[in-house]
Amino acid sequence: MLRVALPKGRLLGDTKTLLEKSQWGLDGYMDKAKIYCFKSVSNPKMSAKIFHEKDIPIQLAIGNYDLGVCGADWLTELTSRYPSSNIIKLKNLGYGHGALYAATAINSRYDSLAALSACTTRIRIASEYPNIAEAFAMQLRLKNFSIFPLWGSAEAYPPDTAEVVILPRKSEADLAKKNLRSIAKVLDFKAYLIANSQSLEKKDLSGAISSVMANISQYIEPKAEDIKIEPLNACQPSFLDMPDDTVRLALPDGHQQPHVRKILDAAGISIEDYPSASGNHRPAFGINGIAVKVIRPQDMPIQVANGNFDLAITGRDWLTDHLYQFPTSPVKELLDLKYGWVKLVAVVHNDVPVANLEELKNYCGNREMRIASEYTNISDFYARSNHLGHYRIVPTWGATEAFLPEDADMLVENTETGGTIARHNLKIIDTLFESTACVIANYQSVVSAAKSERINKVINMLKKALEA
Repeated sequence: MLRVALPKGRLLGDTKTLLEKSQWGLDGYMDKAKIYCFKSVSNPKMSAKIFHEKDIPIQLAIGNYDLGVCGADWLTELTSRYPSSNIIKLKNLGYGHGALYAATAINSRYDSLAALSACTTRIRIASEYPNIAEAFAMQLRLKNFSIFPLWGSAEAYPPDTAEVVILPRKSEADLAKKNLRSIAKVLDFKAYLIANSQSLEKKDLSGAISSVMANISQYIEPKAEDIKIEPLNACQPSFLDMPDDTVRLALPDGHQQPHVRKILDAAGISIEDYPSASGNHRPAFGINGIAVKVIRPQDMPIQVANGNFDLAITGRDWLTDHLYQFPTSPVKELLDLKYGWVKLVAVVHNDVPVANLEELKNYCGNREMRIASEYTNISDFYARSNHLGHYRIVPTWGATEAFLPEDADMLVENTETGGTIARHNLKIIDTLFESTACVIANYQSVVSAAKSERINKVINMLKKALEA
């Protein structure tokens, strides 16, 4: 059987077009696909799965798949840490062009690599690509640095919560629109057809590979854009420009924004440009002495723990995952906001004849149990607490349902209605806990009466809104 790993997201459209020309017969590969696993209608020996792009090089490296398509950025993220991975770049597919830039705030004193390299104080580098970020710092011989792995929204961090970010963009002009300035292009990337090296030796992949090779369009270099550095937007100043007793509040981006806005409105707290059509990460907040930045909920617990924020609104699931990894973290929950209810569940494929975790343990016997999840620390705690014996946690970055049954024995996943789980022919065998949105705080960062008073004011206003 030829096993293929295909990307969702930014590369899906061009990859779908290429594979249709190559007559792979993958009719299930489409945007907003309901099912992640499917077979070729033209080749009975070919099956495919849709993954988050970051997971594809990992899946090929460990031998779960023979061929895959992903951006060279994610491939480099893996091989920069594991250079001997069993992956071979077969062909540049000519689409999905972008670059990874090392960037600073447009007014930062670190306006070049030389200025960065000469710095003797700690340089904070935030990125979705922590392995590439570390290699960048080492190559630059930075004397004192730390890496902050992110789930996204890297552009929100400079200058106050990171000196440097490494992030993907089409051009330097795109950076300028976010008030960032490139100090180095770390990597140019496009989509690549990749293969597991052992599969190339042991299987006949020639038909699939040659069909793709025959249908790659002539790549046309995009026209260079005129880079115009626009003046700073009329957004709020960074935390660096504020008094020390300013309360730094992190609000979530993405689909949680309307819920948070509704609660703030109910509490009588005004906020401007949130959600923001322009992607503004610093909305104006209606209480003096409180400044807001918009980041990913997954990143909030560690950002609050390291003192970059005093307060944040995130999910209890992400707070729990953080506390399982760092039990002495100075982060605690202050208020349950009672929205965004989900439950964390253990999930298996419907074809697995088990009804609970104990039966799954017996079903797996002495072999290693593979547990796929975005919640790696919760999964590890769950496995240890339930004495699962020989197990392995498989980190994922989305589309986790695709991992069952071939690439994992069990998922630890969140669900609201269970509809997505049922649609993928999966079933719940255990519930770990329930989660809602909550306000979290760093109890070590409250160093002044003014700060404490502002935090209490926000909490009390939110409490009254919830009680109304």
